[in-house]
Amino acid sequence: MFRGRDVEELSDLIRVRFAPHRLSVLADHPLTGRFRCVHTGAVAMYELGYGSEVDVTPDAPLDFYNIHVPLAGGGTVTVNGKPLSSPLSIAGPEQKLGMRWSHDSVNRILIIPRQSVDHALAVRLGDLPQRPVDFVPVLDDRADPVKAWLGVVRHFAEFADSALAARSPLALAHFEQLLVDGLLDAQTHVLSESVAGRGCTALPSAVRRAAAYCAENACEPISVADMAQAARVGVRSLREGFRTHMGTTPLAYLRTVRLDLARRELLALAEGHASKTVTDVALGWGFTHLGRFTGHYRKAYGETPSQTLRGARPAA
Repeated sequence: MFRGRDVEELSDLIRVRFAPHRLSVLADHPLTGRFRCVHTGAVAMYELGYGSEVDVTPDAPLDFYNIHVPLAGGGTVTVNGKPLSSPLSIAGPEQKLGMRWSHDSVNRILIIPRQSVDHALAVRLGDLPQRPVDFVPVLDDRADPVKAWLGVVRHFAEFADSALAARSPLALAHFEQLLVDGLLDAQTHVLSESVAGRGCTALPSAVRRAAAYCAENACEPISVADMAQAARVGVRSLREGFRTHMGTTPLAYLRTVRLDLARRELLALAEGHASKTVTDVALGWGFTHLGRFTGHYRKAYGETPSQTLRGARPAA
């Protein structure tokens, strides 16, 4: 779609394809940009390089999912004002995105409309999510599921450029769905526990709604009555549904969700991504009694929260 030095022309194209934004060329040498559309559809794919150091800031929070897959060079991506540890990243609806790219950077960019992700979630949950699902923003390409998903991205780019793609729109649609479903399974998000391949689609809709409500509001004070209201059933029916179909109680399920989220945060802290204490993490996920939190945590994971926090840190 573009190859050249006209900053305004490139900015206008990006504005139309992505979102209104501010594009600033930071280096002394002029922009020598390249912008290519690989595919548009339920999943859109582009390749973009600026040929100069640039700063790009969308004017408003996103209303779609934006995934950057670096092909060359480097840069810094911020989500909601926080710099990420890698530009291999995903930002979603209602999040603020910022980017600074080196002169030699080239990125493969996937644009996934919110409705595509919402539809895939509704198939698994039985209902549309109440709000856009938030993903962990950095994709760890050392993790096997993420590595495999990035392989699908590469194959899709090759297929979209092939002669067969133009003759087989149905195959393209299947590929798009594979990318969306694969992303939901490969990259951690707030509904990961609810949509994981554990037969959730066989659960009654009320139980699925309650489970999704727990995942989306785990950091908030939640009662069984709140869960029942979200599930659109009475408290007694909800308790019976969880006992029959999940072998647990609603509050025990909520505790499991919160323990899992607390563990993920502790593991991230252990890798040096932020500075918090075990108490900070426990309170942040609604565990006000630290002794009980430690006991439940040890039973679930075979170690204490403090051991998790120290485990991945290098020796002094």
